[in-house]
Amino acid sequence: MFKVLVSDPISDLGIQKLVDAEDVIVDKKPGLSEDELVAVIGEYDALLVRSQTRVTARIMAAGKLLKVVGRAGVGVDNIDLEAATQRGIIVINAPDGNTITTCEHTFAMM
Repeated sequence: MFKVLVSDPISDLGIQKLVDAEDVIVDKKPGLSEDELVAVIGEYDALLVRSQTRVTARIMAAGKLLKVVGRAGVGVDNIDLEAATQRGIIVINAPDGNTITTCEHTFAMM
């Protein structure tokens, strides 16, 4: 079983494929402090964030099973890439996730 912690608000539609997977358990716990995240991250294989959660070296050190940190959005500036590299944790993001919506918003504003 693969356990994923979603620590920022992400729509249910955005994580539906994970929720539907038979071998994945998804826990949504938005708004955790760094201390709270350190206390629970040890039981998870993956961490999914947006921009609120700062994924620090301390969090990754506590994530003994952590294999991947995913950022639902552009950039990875809220993730300590050096700490992830040192621990062999893969960091991924979704830079094109809101491209169409951003374009539509721009045209609507014009």
